[in-house]
Amino acid sequence: MTQRLNIGIIGAGAAGMAAAWDLIRAGHQVTLYEAGHAIGGLAAGFKDESWEWSLEKFYHHWFQSDKDVLTLIDEIGHTDKVIFPRPKTSYWLDGKVYRSEINLSALQLPLSPLAKLRLGLFGAYLKLTPFWQPLEKVTAHEWLQRYMGREVYEKLWRPLFIGKFSNEYDKINMAWFWARIHTRSLRLGMFKGGFQAFLEALASAIREKGAVIHLNVPVEQISTQNGKPALKVKGETCVFDRVISTLSPSMMLRLTDGLAATAYGKKMAELRSIGAVCVVLALKQQLLTDGTYWLNLPATSPDKKISQFPFLALVEHTNFMDKEHYNGDRLVYRADYVPSDHEYFKLSDDELVERFVKVLPTFNPAFNRDWIRKTWVFRAPYAQPVPGVNHSEKILPLQTPIDGLYWASMSQVYPWDRGTNYAVEIGRCVARMTLGG
Repeated sequence: MTQRLNIGIIGAGAAGMAAAWDLIRAGHQVTLYEAGHAIGGLAAGFKDESWEWSLEKFYHHWFQSDKDVLTLIDEIGHTDKVIFPRPKTSYWLDGKVYRSEINLSALQLPLSPLAKLRLGLFGAYLKLTPFWQPLEKVTAHEWLQRYMGREVYEKLWRPLFIGKFSNEYDKINMAWFWARIHTRSLRLGMFKGGFQAFLEALASAIREKGAVIHLNVPVEQISTQNGKPALKVKGETCVFDRVISTLSPSMMLRLTDGLAATAYGKKMAELRSIGAVCVVLALKQQLLTDGTYWLNLPATSPDKKISQFPFLALVEHTNFMDKEHYNGDRLVYRADYVPSDHEYFKLSDDELVERFVKVLPTFNPAFNRDWIRKTWVFRAPYAQPVPGVNHSEKILPLQTPIDGLYWASMSQVYPWDRGTNYAVEIGRCVARMTLGG
């Protein structure tokens, strides 16, 4: 190394800290600025006073194919803390629960023999083919009907696409769906202590090597001084040799001087995303008594008020991880994806909880409100990119037109979906690029 660089990183989530890990080990000075009170970003967790483990604000798990995050965990010396149980994931169809894996369990689905055959054949194709580029030229709405058939699409996939992308459901390209199938494993991974424990272990590792993490310190402005990137924090301007931002597109445009007027900024403004809400319940009793961890619910309409269910997924975390880690609480997520201007972002916490609790007797007739010990509500307006046809043409390079400023976000991990594995991958990629590699 010929020069020790002073590098600023905006965001202490998985991407920012993965970049910091490589940069600090290369001998550079690294400072991270996190607007929140804790590290972690969208993967962060919280912890009730009675729990041994933390719980994710937005449910997370890893697949066995998630090599980037698993490699990083090995590098910081915590591979022994990763576990891979095989929980039960299911669909709610015609008032019943069916296993959702594309394997022999699909024979139990309420589909005709021909539909099951097409589901199996083309499900196997998506699992095995590495060629996603042709698939982004067509919508999943078109491809799935053409190859898996209308019955499979209407019964399984269309309701899930509506729940995930609302009115945009028929515009999502097939490469996005391919990525959801291609890397999926039956065993799902968790870090002992929760994802927050992993993130804290990573933060400790980079701090031990000299990185500085500032919490509760939002960046107020991104600019340049004398040809170098500069960050305004707490009213003061700090000049760096390089800056890496992991902000959302809208935040980047709002904070960065001159970016919106560039061709890069105009393309950034065209990127679309959808928000997420999670209502978490600590229950005294098990809700999904068949042992299902993840239950996909059909959306009959983008209008949540007339859809069969007011949320997309019902996830009973303690059917995946032992309830004893949470002092015996049965922990249940009710989660949905909605545009950032949706009423779910405007309702009070109590109103949203009430809206979501009403339907729980559908899944367990014995449920009553006395089961609820405590509730939490989490909302993120930027949670899921919306990829249309030929979306790769819209993906922006990590290096911005502003000297020394790099941008690495979940809007750029395409064709992969957002998640800690791809956050780690893009974080390490932007670190290499920052150093000219």
